[in-house]
Amino acid sequence: MMQTIPWHLTEPGPVGKRKRLTFRRKLLGVFALTVFLSVAAVALLVSAVTRRAFDRSEDERTLTLVTQFRRAFNRQGEDVARRVEAIAASEAASRMTLKLNRPRADSGPYFELAKTTGANSQLDFLEFVESDGTIISSAQWPAKFGYPEGAIGSFPMEADRGAFLKQEELQDATALGLFVVRATRVGEHPVYVIGGRRLDKTFLAGLDMPAGMRALLYQNRGDHFAAGLLVDPSAPPENMRPEEKLEPLVDAVRQSRQEMTSRVRWSADPAEDEVFHAIPLAGAGKDRPLLAILLIGNSRRTYVELMRHIRSAALIVEGGGILLTILLSSWAAARVTRPVEQLAHAAQEVAAGNWNVRVEVAGADELAQLADSFNRMTAELLGQKERLVQAERVAAWRELARRLAHELKNPLFPLQLTVENLVRARQQNPEQFEEVFRESSRTLLAELANLKGIIGRFSEFSKMPQPQLQRVQVNEVIRGVVQLFQAQLEAPGRAKISCDLQLDPRLEPVAADAELLHRVISNLVLNAMDAMPQGGALTLRTRDEDGKVLIEVADTGSGLTPEECARIFTPYYTSKQHGTGLGLAIVQSVVSDHGGSIRVQSEPGRGTTFVIELPRSLDPVRNA
Repeated sequence: MMQTIPWHLTEPGPVGKRKRLTFRRKLLGVFALTVFLSVAAVALLVSAVTRRAFDRSEDERTLTLVTQFRRAFNRQGEDVARRVEAIAASEAASRMTLKLNRPRADSGPYFELAKTTGANSQLDFLEFVESDGTIISSAQWPAKFGYPEGAIGSFPMEADRGAFLKQEELQDATALGLFVVRATRVGEHPVYVIGGRRLDKTFLAGLDMPAGMRALLYQNRGDHFAAGLLVDPSAPPENMRPEEKLEPLVDAVRQSRQEMTSRVRWSADPAEDEVFHAIPLAGAGKDRPLLAILLIGNSRRTYVELMRHIRSAALIVEGGGILLTILLSSWAAARVTRPVEQLAHAAQEVAAGNWNVRVEVAGADELAQLADSFNRMTAELLGQKERLVQAERVAAWRELARRLAHELKNPLFPLQLTVENLVRARQQNPEQFEEVFRESSRTLLAELANLKGIIGRFSEFSKMPQPQLQRVQVNEVIRGVVQLFQAQLEAPGRAKISCDLQLDPRLEPVAADAELLHRVISNLVLNAMDAMPQGGALTLRTRDEDGKVLIEVADTGSGLTPEECARIFTPYYTSKQHGTGLGLAIVQSVVSDHGGSIRVQSEPGRGTTFVIELPRSLDPVRNA
């Protein structure tokens, strides 16, 4: 009776269900991977473009700030120069210069002149120095009066130039300032006016800083980095204090005297990172000493937060894409995968032996054509199966007839000769008939016994008993077989055969007939011993694999050819000189009755291994 499987089948069985889920998962995986790769590619592209734009913007902002600093530096220098020039050209400076050019002039009356003039001119530093380098008056350190100025040698060169950086020694500290030197040339010996302003927090705070940027100044003194020399007009959080973090960048600039850029990580949060651009500031003179390093910091918070927004948006899009993928895969499964699953289930039914299964054809698309082709295929297979069964049945009977004829012809020929000898002796030699009769009787009885044995073997094969299933420990059965053949394996005068047992101690019981299983393993052990007339190694092992119990019987004999492996379980086929060809056929029959299977693995010269697979389930015993 034909069995039709409709397209709307919903319960295709465990195997079909596993296939359906696998196919849907693959479909879902393809959709999800497509969405993920698309969103990831867009996110990476946007991230790369954003990073390049941010770096470009960061470079532009840094360049703008550097330019602004230089402009402010120049403005401050120009302002200091104007004020110093005004002081040098003032009437008080001219009168002082004229008086100091007189013989035995006294500079004492001018002790306070620098202090009052500097305060009026809004200069942080102001000194009047004679042409020989003696300090006439000092606003920043009055006690220097009468002492020589160490940099007198450069005053004539600097007197007509612009502003320059200089470290000024004070009474209790050292300050960095922007200085200008001008000369009051009234008389034979000029008086130099040295004025300047500090480069400190006030100067840095006066810079117009873009949002997210700040400027710091490191005063280069000594051979090692000192946190106290770093001028920072901003008030950063405690975890962003720059003392230790900026030391590697400052040291690198001090060694190379080149502009450098470095990223500083203040904490584990990337949003608090800053990129610092370091600019060396040199002083005046031939050696142009490195007096300070300008550090321009650019916060990466904007970039990091933007990247976080991009990642969040990408995750939201990916989540929505995956949800959409689930919906699309469900729709596709309803329209595409379900007919395919039903075809797969029908194919599994055919593989299980149900050749009458049919798939209902609905529509005229490719899937319907596939279903129609499947139905035609199963119909053709069913016809071929019936023809094959008939051909196999005929071939089996022919093989049985050939085997019977072969087995019976051997004892019949001696029987015929014996009877002919009796008739001939009775006719020709009556006096010797008694003796011939006794010998012929023995021959007749022997051949009749041979015939009886042949008929008994055929009868035994045709009447194999059905197994009486019980809980059986396979390892115990194997140990019993080995104990039975132990004497033969070590028999004197015979090449020794070593026996190696590799039995899984965790092997669980199986539903089997212990007597028949003992017979199967005994037969395989006998075959292995016959294959090793010169001695060798016999190995019996058991193991659990995928819910089945595996029994292996391996020898190191001469092995079998592929043709022999293909026919070795055929009844009455044997490669032995005196074999009946029924032993392995009986083994296969017993294993099959247990719901298992047996196979052979062999190569000529490499030995032979028989592998028995038995179901591990004990349900037949429980249901008995």
